[in-house]
Amino acid sequence: MSLKKSIKNFILSVAPLRKAARRMVYSSQRSEYVKAAKDVATDECLIAFCTFDGRDYSDSPKAVYEYVKQSSRYEDYRFVWLFNDPAKYLFLEDERTSVVKTGTKEADRYMQKAGYWIFNFRAPDRYEPKDDQVYVQCWHGTPLKRLGYDITCTGNAMNSVSEIREKYRSDAERFDYMTSCCSFVTDKFISAWNLKETSREDAVLETGYPRNDRLARYSVNDMEKVKKELGLPEDRKIILYAPTWRDDQHDADIGYVYDNPVDFDYLKEELSDEYVILFRAHYLVANSFDFKSYDGFVYDVSGHDDINDLYIAADILITDYSSVFFDYALLERPIYFYMYDMEEYANELRGFYIDIETLPGPAVKTEKELVEAIKLEKGKTDLDGFNREYNTMNDGGASQRLAEAVLGGRK
Repeated sequence: MSLKKSIKNFILSVAPLRKAARRMVYSSQRSEYVKAAKDVATDECLIAFCTFDGRDYSDSPKAVYEYVKQSSRYEDYRFVWLFNDPAKYLFLEDERTSVVKTGTKEADRYMQKAGYWIFNFRAPDRYEPKDDQVYVQCWHGTPLKRLGYDITCTGNAMNSVSEIREKYRSDAERFDYMTSCCSFVTDKFISAWNLKETSREDAVLETGYPRNDRLARYSVNDMEKVKKELGLPEDRKIILYAPTWRDDQHDADIGYVYDNPVDFDYLKEELSDEYVILFRAHYLVANSFDFKSYDGFVYDVSGHDDINDLYIAADILITDYSSVFFDYALLERPIYFYMYDMEEYANELRGFYIDIETLPGPAVKTEKELVEAIKLEKGKTDLDGFNREYNTMNDGGASQRLAEAVLGGRK
């Protein structure tokens, strides 16, 4: 390991040094950005989109973009997408849409100019919206695990409780609106971003999640198309396994990693006659997975941009503490919770907003219990009550409601 990397790793491992280094870098970058932005006129008909820090083209920003672009009401609007690897998304470019690389001067200029920012993750710390710019935070999930100011214990390898709260405070000071799909989510977002403290509770809009419009409207043809694109067998049921990340699993060189706990040999032995598995790692997980020995049984779809495709294709969902089950519940298909580290996650890493006993499916701790639950079809499929409580506004019209509330119908 080089001396430079050793010094970096040491700074990151010591909380006071890490905080000081971040504060210095962010302050310098934001000062430079704000200074440059003063000379850039805001274009109220330009919208900047970004999902998961530029990782892909998906989620609510994608849904809003596609709705606004096809609507004659917004025909004068233009768009810019920020991507880490813009070469993958050149198919989006046309006379109204530009594609730029995150972290570049070009991206900064677009951000300084755009009248609207629509993100599904915290905007980079150096970005400071001007008074005539509107930042819309389309957070990427209904929370089961605690967020932001609601976290009281954490084994996070890179952030203390105070650092996590600082990130949420910084974001809350900048965004104008957040999207919510029900009163439960609204309450949790107000708490997690500490909005009551600044009397900004009305920043949360119960429009529904634009990303779920597709789940409310998909067709059988959509399902068949996705399965064909993924090369899935027609004679097997599809299991989507989508675990979340672990705050304490981190590699200084590549970022957060996931130590896969699943005995796929056992699952293959027990389930491969009837099922195949789509494995979807969380977007923060940086390590790759080798499933060559499970060829034809496990499909690694971690690199697939839009998880909605995977929801539509899957007959069953297996997750742990990820928010994916709230969205998948709209399809009213079986859900299973593989929570092998439930006590550790609850007491040392995050904690939960919802009692595990109320989840829309069985929670198990071993592969044997998981297989048994699947074979006995214990996953709940009558999810009307659950959806009435948590998916109130996810009815297919969220993109339109958000556009009308935020863009104001300007022509």
